[in-house]
Amino acid sequence: MRKLTYYIAATLDGYIAGPDDQYDFFPVGGEGFAAILADSPETMPTPAREPLGIADRAAQRFDTVIMGRATYDPGLKLGWTSPYAHLKQYVVSRTLISPDPAVTVVDDPVALVRKLKEQDGMDIWLCGGGKLAAALRDEIDELIIKRHPIVIGSGIPLFDGPFTPTNFAPATTRTFDSGLTITTFSKVRPSADDRS
Repeated sequence: MRKLTYYIAATLDGYIAGPDDQYDFFPVGGEGFAAILADSPETMPTPAREPLGIADRAAQRFDTVIMGRATYDPGLKLGWTSPYAHLKQYVVSRTLISPDPAVTVVDDPVALVRKLKEQDGMDIWLCGGGKLAAALRDEIDELIIKRHPIVIGSGIPLFDGPFTPTNFAPATTRTFDSGLTITTFSKVRPSADDRS
């Protein structure tokens, strides 16, 4: 079965963007960025793929991307109506009318993810944001957190929702000279003993 992976950059204090959706404080370049390009080239927006020299690189793990409206809007302001044209794209919104036939707008992310998991294909990338991640918390199978050694104090948290403890176990961690760590966490599924 396909997995839903929340693959996201974050600060040390757990934010994925600043209070006004700023994200340009995350560094680009260096060995950590080279590793991201090698491992997950499909997570780069389509307009950036040619300048980065990865236009012809095949997807390594994701063939579908899901994002919230606030994640979609910055690209839209740049004229990127189909920011990940190399992937199947879904935007979760109750008000957006899709400006591009390659982007499917849905208003029920849980139903969408459950339907996608039943289909054949590669894994599904949840690329943001915090409110959508909170709404999909029970459906997320894996977290990949690209944690940068930056503290910003306030902003959009990794999960922006109600208090709902959910356990994940670290699977792998890669550390780079810049201080960037990329950690993969797998959801801890309750055992039969835990449910009784």
